Amino acid sequence: MRKRLLSASGPRASSGVFYCPVLCPDFDRDGTSSMACRERVLTSPTVVRLSEGKTIVYYALSLVVGLALWQAAAWSVADSTRRFLFPTPAQVWERGVVLVMNGALLRHTGTTLLEMALGFIAGTTTAAVLGYAVARQRALAYLLEPLLVISQAVPIVALAPLLTVWLGPGLASKVVVCALIVFFPILINVTSGLKSIQPQYYDLFRMLEATPRQRLVLLEIPAVMPAFLAGIRVGGTLAGMGAVVGEFVASSRGLGYLVKQGQNLYDTALMFVAILTLMLLTLVIYGSLTALERYWLRWQRRDETR
Repeated sequence: MRKRLLSASGPRASSGVFYCPVLCPDFDRDGTSSMACRERVLTSPTVVRLSEGKTIVYYALSLVVGLALWQAAAWSVADSTRRFLFPTPAQVWERGVVLVMNGALLRHTGTTLLEMALGFIAGTTTAAVLGYAVARQRALAYLLEPLLVISQAVPIVALAPLLTVWLGPGLASKVVVCALIVFFPILINVTSGLKSIQPQYYDLFRMLEATPRQRLVLLEIPAVMPAFLAGIRVGGTLAGMGAVVGEFVASSRGLGYLVKQGQNLYDTALMFVAILTLMLLTLVIYGSLTALERYWLRWQRRDETR
């Protein structure tokens, strides 16, 4: 789409670069301003709106196809004696409306969201601090890396009951489960980002007699930011899984509790509502973190257009 927009409105310059006379009226025919024109076109509101509109169309088409397949699957078991176990989209919608109207869905979603937020903050903070220490101290890395790898080999569903016994069935055990799931991918990304800094940059900062604080703020944080933001994008989506696993073990509120209650009552429509709500919540979190990543790393896109 961008290439068509660049080529549709004007002839080819001598440098072989297309230009748009509407967005770049001051374009030089000899191609001297071609890169500035390209940057202006690619970052223009028109191109951004066209790109976002195309993405929304694809998302809507994917949703329609998913609902059609779901409805077809429900029709395929309509004559079966176990058809009540596979609700149609309309039945799930009706069940969801009832839960929204009586406030139950909002209450349980708020509980899960609180557990996710606290676990995400705790896991991200711990991973960032420990990842920096591991990257800077080789002895600490040798000491902690085997323990970290072994901790990831134990399934979280096996640790959740033990954490519930230690911390009780309240909020604390769910937060710790979320933090454990979020912790490892962010730790790996922070460590990898710091280790990817070239040694000559550290040499330059030593030549300039930079303080440790200046080195951290001006070199290490900007260098690790892309990897760190990619890690929190993964961790944000995994936090929901941690909250639900903790709620499966012992809880009286939350989306995981709704799924478990629906299983006990053979109320599959209730289970679908809870699962779809968790999926929607995860998509919103992922989209928000992706937008945050694009905003903080917008300087990279400007560099790529030059």
